[in-house]
Amino acid sequence: MASTDRKATRAQIKTHNRRLILRTIYDHSEISRAEIARITHLTRPTVSSIVAELIAETLVAETGQTASRGGKPAILLRVVPDSYFVIGLDLADSEFRGCLVNLRGEIRHRTVLPVTSAHGDEALALVFRLVEMLIAASDSPILGIGIGAPGLIDAEQGIVRRAVNLNWKNLPLRQLLAEKYHLPTYIANDSQAATLAEYTFGHHPGVSNLVVVKIGVGVSSGIIINGQLFHGDGSGAGEIGHVRVEENGVQCRCGNYGCLETVVSSPALLRQIKNLPQTAFPTLTDNLTLEEIVAAADMPAVQNIIRKMGDYLGQVLAAMVGTLNIHQFVIGGTVAQLGDALLQPTRRAMDEHAPPFLIGDTKLAISKLGQDIVVLGASALVLANELGLV
Repeated sequence: MASTDRKATRAQIKTHNRRLILRTIYDHSEISRAEIARITHLTRPTVSSIVAELIAETLVAETGQTASRGGKPAILLRVVPDSYFVIGLDLADSEFRGCLVNLRGEIRHRTVLPVTSAHGDEALALVFRLVEMLIAASDSPILGIGIGAPGLIDAEQGIVRRAVNLNWKNLPLRQLLAEKYHLPTYIANDSQAATLAEYTFGHHPGVSNLVVVKIGVGVSSGIIINGQLFHGDGSGAGEIGHVRVEENGVQCRCGNYGCLETVVSSPALLRQIKNLPQTAFPTLTDNLTLEEIVAAADMPAVQNIIRKMGDYLGQVLAAMVGTLNIHQFVIGGTVAQLGDALLQPTRRAMDEHAPPFLIGDTKLAISKLGQDIVVLGASALVLANELGLV
């Protein structure tokens, strides 16, 4: 028994050292073995042995030598970004988006499939089709599959507990994909994936606590506390879309009335615009798109709708400020295209409704990651779990 424990411990130590060395190389554009040993406090033989393995796996390459200072120049190392790709999936909007993402979070290939009315097994078949198209498009080995999915997600078990718009309930999505494609698979709620992307690729130096509100077909938020995603006791932390904000509002997909999602989401925005008189929105058509609304955001009638959205959203975020006292809030998702038109009324409502002694240090911004935010976060799940890179 003691021998087994020692073997397990040796294996764990080697895995830890391997991840530490790879991450050290990853964090530097180029670095020598001697410098890795100095930074990690590992022995030079340990560094050399693990680096040899990483080179054999094509994760790392030698790139040249340091300038000579009288002694033997050191050989420099770097991570090879395109040595492996990750499949990142965003299943949360009116189309399924999939990308091949390299080890640096750079997107090398995109594929989009319209969801239309697909749900249940039809939606699952679309996921399979999307993965197969991405595998076929890849000219590098696939490291794994990362998924940002809507609804209540049990990330630890890889199960979609409930996704209303896809009619999925207790769907073992991770198991289905892992068994079908023999690839490590990880899944998170789309807002949690977006939050991981923002935290990893969104350039927030020194920030360890972060809230990202993703607004698309639905509304939800992801929360990072002390550098870790916070899931909550039932995996539902951040599900703000079904907080009731209107006393006599329209019915929500969840069955209740007046949820935040019914006034702050892309379908809610389209519905409210289509209810305007023709004189208020002369270019109104049955095929109105979100991009057309963004282009018309300076029209008075549209401004009024967006201000109302910002007021409701700001009230809910004010409650989060009072509850979490997190200083950094970011808005992402398709509706974030509204930019300052949505940001400013949201901030005003936060200022009005949050505790005044907490709101002063709170920042609110629009994400710069655009529509790739969930895909990038899903990819980061794989990079973190498989290689320890993020």
